[in-house]
Amino acid sequence: MTRFIWVFTVIVFALVIVLHELPKMNWQPSFVLFLPKLNAFINGTVFILLLTTLWAIKMGKISMHRKLNTVAMVLSVLFLLSYVTNHYFSGDTIYGGEMSGLYYFVLITHVVLAGLSLPMILFSYYYGHLNLVHKHKKLVRFTYPIWLYVAFTGVLIYLFLSPYYGIA
Repeated sequence: MTRFIWVFTVIVFALVIVLHELPKMNWQPSFVLFLPKLNAFINGTVFILLLTTLWAIKMGKISMHRKLNTVAMVLSVLFLLSYVTNHYFSGDTIYGGEMSGLYYFVLITHVVLAGLSLPMILFSYYYGHLNLVHKHKKLVRFTYPIWLYVAFTGVLIYLFLSPYYGIA
């Protein structure tokens, strides 16, 4: 499974890099216009799930903690599929607002931390699934706040860009 996590991480990195190098499509299905909002909803939901899963584990509700983390993982996979689909058809959206310094700080930290956290999230989940509590706890100390930040800033990025979606 360790090899799968690293291979999956490399494939996701490569896919995201290639996506940003592809020319914008001349057409797009109508559902693509809804994907940025869906992505923000997924990120917001993951953020809430992560807060709830922390509460669950602090309350000793291990079964609930596991279920919430599984839902967060499934939503993250759905986010990835939606993100890839959106960027394949729409390309990048350019921010045109007055708070560009703040926007680019949030965007850059979001992208860098999302990339760095991917294998950490996968290993954290894997260790928890195998009930390797010591390894899980040790890794989650770093992974959790990063994943929480990435989910929250994903919503912020949507809010920054929402006035510019669909503008050529």
